[in-house]
Amino acid sequence: MCKLEKNKSDFDLEKGDRKWVMGIKVLGEGGKVEKLRNSMVTRSRMKLWMIRATTTVLVWTCLVQLMALGEMWGPRVLKGWPSCFTPSSDSHLALKISSIPAKVNLPPKRYYKNNGYLMVSCNGGLNQMRSAICDMVAIARYMDVTLIVPELDKTSFWNDPSEFQDIFDVDHFITSLRDEVRILKEVPKGLQEKVDKGNFLSMPPISWSDISYYHHQILPLIRKHKIVHLNKTDARLANNGLPLEIQKLRCRVNFNALRFTPQIEELGNRVISLLRENGPFLVLHLRYEMDMLAFSGCTQGCNEEEIEELTRMRYAYPWWKEKIIDSDLKRKEGLCPLTPEETALTLRALNIDPNIQVYIAAGEIYGGHRRMESLAASYPNLVRKETLLGPSDLRFFQNHSSQMAALDYLVSLESDIFVPTYDGNMAKVVEGHRRFLGFKKTIRLDRKVLVDLIDQYNEGSLNWHEFSSSVRAAHAGRSGNPSKRVVIQDRPKEEDYFYANPEECLQLQDESLSST
Repeated sequence: MCKLEKNKSDFDLEKGDRKWVMGIKVLGEGGKVEKLRNSMVTRSRMKLWMIRATTTVLVWTCLVQLMALGEMWGPRVLKGWPSCFTPSSDSHLALKISSIPAKVNLPPKRYYKNNGYLMVSCNGGLNQMRSAICDMVAIARYMDVTLIVPELDKTSFWNDPSEFQDIFDVDHFITSLRDEVRILKEVPKGLQEKVDKGNFLSMPPISWSDISYYHHQILPLIRKHKIVHLNKTDARLANNGLPLEIQKLRCRVNFNALRFTPQIEELGNRVISLLRENGPFLVLHLRYEMDMLAFSGCTQGCNEEEIEELTRMRYAYPWWKEKIIDSDLKRKEGLCPLTPEETALTLRALNIDPNIQVYIAAGEIYGGHRRMESLAASYPNLVRKETLLGPSDLRFFQNHSSQMAALDYLVSLESDIFVPTYDGNMAKVVEGHRRFLGFKKTIRLDRKVLVDLIDQYNEGSLNWHEFSSSVRAAHAGRSGNPSKRVVIQDRPKEEDYFYANPEECLQLQDESLSST
């Protein structure tokens, strides 16, 4: 009969190992049993050591990562710890981390019964689309529907392939308005198949409509179809006669929610800094580009070959409905953009300092250097973004006219004087934004008066003193000062544009936009 021996080390081993050791002892090989038992104990201890070592490495890895992130993510207890991973105050990484904005408190979400989904496709250039986006947010809010991030125009003359997120900070747009309206980047999955197959209602809303039109005509369609696509959005909401909260929301979107991407903001600020280094600057929105002249039919100062080229272009675009245009008559009515030559005379007559920097916010001027000679002679400090920045800075903006226009928009807002030579969408939206920023000087040129005075001066009917005095008198009250928006019943196209003078928001200028 064998004797079963038990000791403390047996019980330290797992049950299966203990049985195996006892079986060996039955055979009487005591020395081997002792060695195996010690081997098992050592192996268990090594497993425990490996677990502890692995855990320690993982913990220290996490700590190192936290210390490297420093001010942004690290817990307060780590801030005072010295570490070779902590960047010095003058290092590039430290500068990058310190430039990250502090966490912004988001507005609370607005909860409401969702009546459906609204898709919109904007049309036109950057500023035409900008004002349309503001309108569509207000309309979606009023109808209690979910707005899908607007689609930008890619088929107009500018042929810009940019998406919303290429120009605007889409996340800021969504989150900053979440207490007003729910905005999604894409149609929900449950409706995506329906959209992909085109099984939804698409229509252009009526221009200059009161908000009640959307409540009585569009909202029932959204409830019925679940999703409606508005395929044209420019000037679809009235200038006047709207509830105050609607007007204030339009301003909130325009002046707060529609922020350009960080890349555009950074480059725009660099241009502004370069200009500021050399003193005050004037932004001249010289709307004398090929598309503008072809569309308007204005050919003042053009030769016969250029006139033929512009006419061919006008006929090439079927949605430009007006084909036969009397350029001279249209100019006398003040419906043409000023030429570079007329602009030079006007700025001189207004006593604009000839040494001031004049930033040209425009595309390529039609006629090139030949048409710019008189303006350059009067104001030699002409600059453009292309002359202030290197080719590498603008490489990603080439062939993206809306992104280039966004740079001009930022510079225009910060200029000491803003002078548009035509009252297009950019001129109007920038004027309104500058009013909001404190009624910054914006000279709104009266082109009908100006061309008459210029013709008299060129013909010798007026001397320079008479001409310049008349020009200054005609523009004494046209510098962007506080004024009442002109309302013309039943003629919305002729009345003052809301975005050029959003007076409902200017009266509350000292209040926070987020509280509007």
